[in-house]
Amino acid sequence: MKKMTSVLSMAAVFAIGTQAATLEERVKALESQNSTLTEEVLATQTGGFTLVDTEKSYNGMGPAASKVYFSKNPLSIGGYGEMFYANPDNGDDYADVYRFITYFGYKFNDWIVLNTEIEFEHGANAEDGGEVVVEFLYLDFLLSKEANLRLGHVLVPMGLVNLRHEPTLFNTVQRPDIEKFLLPSTWHENGALVYGRFDATSIEYTAGVINALNINNEHTMKPDGTWIRNARLGASANAPFDPAFVGRMDYTGINGLTAGASVYYGGGSNLKNDPINDVSGLDTTIFDIHARYENGPFSAYGLYTQTTVDGAEKLSPEAAEQANGYYGNISYDLSGLVGIEYKMPVFAQYENYNPVEKSVDGLNEDKYQTEIVTMGLNFFPADQVVLKADYTMKEVNSIDTNIFAFGLGFIF
Repeated sequence: MKKMTSVLSMAAVFAIGTQAATLEERVKALESQNSTLTEEVLATQTGGFTLVDTEKSYNGMGPAASKVYFSKNPLSIGGYGEMFYANPDNGDDYADVYRFITYFGYKFNDWIVLNTEIEFEHGANAEDGGEVVVEFLYLDFLLSKEANLRLGHVLVPMGLVNLRHEPTLFNTVQRPDIEKFLLPSTWHENGALVYGRFDATSIEYTAGVINALNINNEHTMKPDGTWIRNARLGASANAPFDPAFVGRMDYTGINGLTAGASVYYGGGSNLKNDPINDVSGLDTTIFDIHARYENGPFSAYGLYTQTTVDGAEKLSPEAAEQANGYYGNISYDLSGLVGIEYKMPVFAQYENYNPVEKSVDGLNEDKYQTEIVTMGLNFFPADQVVLKADYTMKEVNSIDTNIFAFGLGFIF
């Protein structure tokens, strides 16, 4: 009888222990299920709307642009916006409704996804430089973690800002100059990309073919600071297609760190519809080395990039041959020090670049040499909303300009 009692007691203890472990697992499962059901109910009530998770990114893109990949519903609607006020010390102050973006995504099934971005710039008033642009429109074929196919109008996978250009993802009121003029964000072209991730090596990659830049333009022939930016063809009607190669690789094996490099190579005279002015043997190479690191309240990001044109002398005796530059941004979140629950990073950014580092005749190479120091503060009243203030000290060819700016941005 005693033996029987002992056996039953041991069985009861074991059952209680097992039940406790099982209960803990059940609680976790129920919490996960409850989160999913909450999102599904919200989505049903709002016609398919999906909440933004600011911690989630797909293929290196911003959280709002990534929404469709994590949505429990076929339809995903999102976007972002930013506007700013600027007061330069050598001119009149002004304000700009800079960008309003809508993302529309749709899951045809569990492996075919449509994702689109439509941009309205400067209030979309064409008379004042506004425009409406399709910045990406592609189909993703999700084949495996290691290899997926993207077809359509795509973001070019270079630099830090071009893929992650939502205003909550960079500290300054304006995007860094280097990722505007040397890596011309937002840079988007027709093309086909293969991308994926290898967990064993913590390597993410993207590679493929996109439409080439057209540097056979007046901004390159008589070089100015916009010759790379003005080479984009984007989503323009009947843009001639000249294939160029683009590739990117990032290492993410260290907690908080993303470090990698990107490269672009293609013909520089994309003028198939204008054979008289087309130039053969004109090639453009762009590369960048980039990194981003976050550790608690501290974060830093930056890159170096260079563009080289082979055959520039065929365009003109003074044409641009090379551009290069680098920048770095460091920030520290003061919220813990001042005892508030809202993120409040202070930051400093340094840029040094020359869009005409080399020209064919060697003249005017210092004309566009630029150095910029920017210091400022961000305040996040919500994870999806940011208020920004910064002060920029810019020197171009020994001419100084100082600008105070205030901006707001949001994603949804």
